[in-house]
Amino acid sequence: MVPLIRSRQQVVVAPVDPSKVEAGDIVLARVAGTVYLHLVSSVDLARKRVQISNNRGRVNGWTGHDRVFGICVAVDGVARSGVAGKTLAADSDDASRA
Repeated sequence: MVPLIRSRQQVVVAPVDPSKVEAGDIVLARVAGTVYLHLVSSVDLARKRVQISNNRGRVNGWTGHDRVFGICVAVDGVARSGVAGKTLAADSDDASRA
């Protein structure tokens, strides 16, 4: 299976409202002390967490909204669909702290 993002491809990541993340989104999240881009495979709004996986079907586990920092909005200059309305406004307090 071809990776969603290949090594050396340029990505654009924007601060995200984790409560708006959906399955299929690519997020920047801290896992075991390291920050990675991960595919979201499931969302648990009640527990404020997302399940992260790779594109081969392997589930890496769950991570809390407090560890989801951004969402991938473009890869090599091509915008990703489904991102509208999920990013934080550039002038909000949350975005300025990111």
